[in-house]
Amino acid sequence: MTNTATSTPILLLHGVSKRYGALQVTHDMSFSVHKGETLGILGPNGAGKTTLFNLISGDVRPDQGRIEYMGQNITHLSPHQRCRTGIGRSYQVPQPFAHMTVFENLVTAACFGGQESENEAWHTATEVLEKTGLTAHANKPAGGLTLLNRKRMELARALATRPDLLLLDEIAGGLTEHEAMELVDELRRIKAEGTSMVWIEHVVHALLSIADRLLVVNFGAKLAEGHPQAVMNDDEVRRVYMGMEA
Repeated sequence: MTNTATSTPILLLHGVSKRYGALQVTHDMSFSVHKGETLGILGPNGAGKTTLFNLISGDVRPDQGRIEYMGQNITHLSPHQRCRTGIGRSYQVPQPFAHMTVFENLVTAACFGGQESENEAWHTATEVLEKTGLTAHANKPAGGLTLLNRKRMELARALATRPDLLLLDEIAGGLTEHEAMELVDELRRIKAEGTSMVWIEHVVHALLSIADRLLVVNFGAKLAEGHPQAVMNDDEVRRVYMGMEA
């Protein structure tokens, strides 16, 4: 487990809030992620988890608060600028360039997200295909992949940008038990290489097998944060997230 007491945060959110009209979707959110750490995020549907990711990736701008990455204030940077600083992201619903091959999708990510030359991007794409088990599908149109392989390609595209911080939005959702655990094995290897991760997930056992800490959100606010076992045993978390009375 990462020693967060002595390491410097790679990501820091301080007092981040977002409102759409009368709806407060994120309220005074503050937390940090450290180098090599995996932070798992849980919360009921509609709790504001994906909005939180959109704020970190730059798809949405906060109304208040500050977001720092590697000690730099990135609150007002665009999504592509954040990607080029080292923040990679997968989406809950895979969004490939459907008529391009898997390999072409990865080369595009490496060129435009990772700012690599064409030769470098080809090397990166080949490496990421091997890492994510997609080599046999390299020349297939991305739109024709199975759900598991679309999820893998969503992960692969994020990895092709060479991120130091990886944002994973329900990447195990919709997979069978066996498929989910295959994906977890891949994420373990990525974690072992030192990549920091923030992972939103409803497949709780998959998340718990990797997460160093858990953050639980409800109605856009922090409900609990800490060691996974302590958070899952918290009475309020059990009531709100699992529907269980203490």
